Amino acid sequence: MNIGVVGLGLIGGSLVKAIRQKTGHGVLGFDKSDAVMEDALKTGVLDGRLDAMTTEKCDTIIVCLYPDAVIDWMEKNRALIPKGAVVTDTCGVKGVLCAEGEALARENGFAFVGGHPMAGKEKTGWRASDPSLFEGASMILTPIGGEENQLTGVLSGLYRDLGFGRVVVTTPEHHDRMIAFTSQLPHVLSSAYVRSSAAVGHHGFSAGSYRDLSRVATLNENLWTDLFLANRAALQTELDEMVRRLNEYADALRASDGDVLRSLLRAGRIAKEELDGKVLAE
Repeated sequence: MNIGVVGLGLIGGSLVKAIRQKTGHGVLGFDKSDAVMEDALKTGVLDGRLDAMTTEKCDTIIVCLYPDAVIDWMEKNRALIPKGAVVTDTCGVKGVLCAEGEALARENGFAFVGGHPMAGKEKTGWRASDPSLFEGASMILTPIGGEENQLTGVLSGLYRDLGFGRVVVTTPEHHDRMIAFTSQLPHVLSSAYVRSSAAVGHHGFSAGSYRDLSRVATLNENLWTDLFLANRAALQTELDEMVRRLNEYADALRASDGDVLRSLLRAGRIAKEELDGKVLAE
C-alpha cells in the first residue's frame, strides 16, 4: 500500500516514522517547511514527496493539519486523489469536519473516514516526532453513522501495525462529546490553574499533583483555540458543569461546612474508584 501523509509535525512526523519502521508500505510526505522535507528525505523516512504527480499513486492519505486546513487541502487536491482511495485525518474535532469531508469525498469518487489518535506530548513539530508515540494508544475512527465497515477495517489494520493498542469506531458526535470531557476540558483547567498568583512560588512546594494538573498547559495556543471553537457547544457544556461543581466546594468552604465538604470529597473518591473498576473490567 502507498500512504501519503500531509503535514509532518508531531503526529504526521511520528506516523511516517512508524510506517517506515514498522511496515513495508510505501510512504510519501509533504510539509510546508523545506527544512523538514529535506531532513525527512535525507534520512530515508520518506520514499518521496507527496505532490501533484505522486498523490494519484496513493491508496491512503492521512491529513495531519488543523481542522480548516484539512478541508482546504481536500478541496484543492480533489482532482488528484485517486478514485477509491481513502482519505483520513488526525484532528481532535470531528463533527463539522466529517460532514464536509464525506461530502467532498462522495462528489469526487474517493472515501473519507475521520480519525483521531489519542497520543501526543508537550513538545510539537518534526523534531519531537517519534515512531513509538502511538504504542498502546487508542485510535478513534468516526465514519458517518459510526459503524464499522471495510474502510474502517483497512485503517484499523494499519493503525494496529503502527502500535496502537485499540481502535474505537464511533460517531463524530459521540467523539466530540467525549473529547470535550477527556481532553479539551483538562487543557482549559490546566491553563487556568498555572495562571494563579501563587504559581510563581511553587518551587519546593510542588510534587505529583502540581505536575499532573499543570502538564498540558504547555500547549499550542493556535491549534487549541481552533479545536475549542470547533467544538464549542460540547466544551461549553463541560465547562458550565465544572464551574457548578467547583462552586459546591467553594460554598462549603465559605460556610465552614465540614460535613458538606467531606461528602463532596467522598463522592469524588467513589466516582473515581467506580470508573477505575470499569476500566479494569473491560
